[in-house]
Amino acid sequence: MISTSELSLRFGGRVLFDEVNVKFTPGNCYGLLGANGAGKSTFLKILSGEIEPSTGAVQMDPKLRLSILKQDHFEFDEETVLNTVLMGNHKLFNIMNEKNALYAKPDFSEKDGIKASELEIEFAEMNGYEAESEAGILLAGLGVPVENNEKLVKELDGSLKVKVLLAQALFGQPDILLLDEPTNHLDIYAIQWLEDFLLNFSNTVIVVSHDRYFMNKVCTHIADIDYGKITTYTGNYEFWRQSSELAQKLKSDQNKKAEAKAEELKQFIARFSANASKSKQATSRQKQLEKLEIKDMPVSTRRYPYVGFISEREAGNDILTVDKISKSIEGELMLKDISFQVKKGDKIAILGKNDVAKTALFEVLSGEDSPDSGQVIWGTTITHSYFPSDNSKYFENSTDNLIDWLRQYSKDKDETFIRGFLGKMLFSRDEALKSTNVLSGGERVRCVLSKMMLSGANVLLLDNPTAHLDLESVTAVNDGIRKFEGTVIFTSQDHEFVQSVANRIIDIDVVLKQDKYSTFDEYIQNSKQV
Repeated sequence: MISTSELSLRFGGRVLFDEVNVKFTPGNCYGLLGANGAGKSTFLKILSGEIEPSTGAVQMDPKLRLSILKQDHFEFDEETVLNTVLMGNHKLFNIMNEKNALYAKPDFSEKDGIKASELEIEFAEMNGYEAESEAGILLAGLGVPVENNEKLVKELDGSLKVKVLLAQALFGQPDILLLDEPTNHLDIYAIQWLEDFLLNFSNTVIVVSHDRYFMNKVCTHIADIDYGKITTYTGNYEFWRQSSELAQKLKSDQNKKAEAKAEELKQFIARFSANASKSKQATSRQKQLEKLEIKDMPVSTRRYPYVGFISEREAGNDILTVDKISKSIEGELMLKDISFQVKKGDKIAILGKNDVAKTALFEVLSGEDSPDSGQVIWGTTITHSYFPSDNSKYFENSTDNLIDWLRQYSKDKDETFIRGFLGKMLFSRDEALKSTNVLSGGERVRCVLSKMMLSGANVLLLDNPTAHLDLESVTAVNDGIRKFEGTVIFTSQDHEFVQSVANRIIDIDVVLKQDKYSTFDEYIQNSKQV
């Protein structure tokens, strides 16, 4: 078990946590929720000891082992993949190195032998002889090919590095497991494996994720950060969402009834307070009014942007023809003879284990890059807008404020219009004057989505649009794309997003593996039966 006692954290004049008392018990998986900036990642760092609270304490039995998903993708670059995973259990890894160093001594003494024997016993008690096998199973389950196990971490691409760090966190059955966005950069197959792993994990898990399906699948409890406090609820994300919305509505209805009653009492008092025959009743009403409690509803830190796409021109029947396109990057073949046709109303999810290959396809479809061979033919009535997985090119070398940045993509240049549009995307008042070179990842995503909404395009190309967003923004994007009447081609690691939007699935592994009109859940079910 891990808990906090009167824990507070202040940054300057801002109070992030205020006397938080919360307990996380074994056998449960807690989904940590909160708006961007509420302190989810910071709270995990406090639990792990990386950040000291201003007041209060974290309480944990020192015999328990805590493991946290590392966020520094370069920390283990000079280590082998297998050793990096084994380092997830520092004590075991140190014992292994110590006994290996003893055995390697040219002048191995009797004293060394005794010490080595003690280490061997401790090593065996920690299941050390199964450690490499367990590490290999974790890596294979997450989709890291076995030939990478002896490579240095720096030799791997970004998506494989993420999987190695996740395997490190999971290694050795830690007593307390802290996971900050574990599904980021994972392919859908690795996410499914992680879901199964956590469902069978018997210790304490605290996880931050913007993947609603993942949270619904693995969480037994929700820990909600709001108003500087943390409140725990039994149930998964969907149960919490429906319950909290109902509670807010009931509280609002209760306040409305109280306000109506107060107004009725005030009118009676005003009407009869000067009337001698009614003075006693007026006095009684005054006392009722004074006792009537109207609770101020706290304003939640959660904010939902407005995401909606409207096409300026209806698309004709000829949308897009992709004819035998091939593409290599740095000598490695990513796409080979990919062909498909897009029909009006298609909402196509592009699946595949290689994120670089999927991005290469989107770069070619959008015209940002050219295929090595083959051709992409857009219909004459089509205008398309592209959301790239790397949006840095829109902000590089820019010192514009958000109003000036967005104005360049808008037909209506009036500042009032631009401010109104930014306000709907949660950039209100002074936030609209922010410089584009200081935006967070989530803020950049909202800017690019704003640019796309202003385009009036009838086809949307979206390469992982929900990355860097909080749950509220993910929900808004999901709803906006689902309601869009035009054609969509997209990729996403968010199960709920794919399931609720896609009516067609295209699976690519260098070549086009499958192309089916199907929901995502139906596609997964059919794939399991093959």
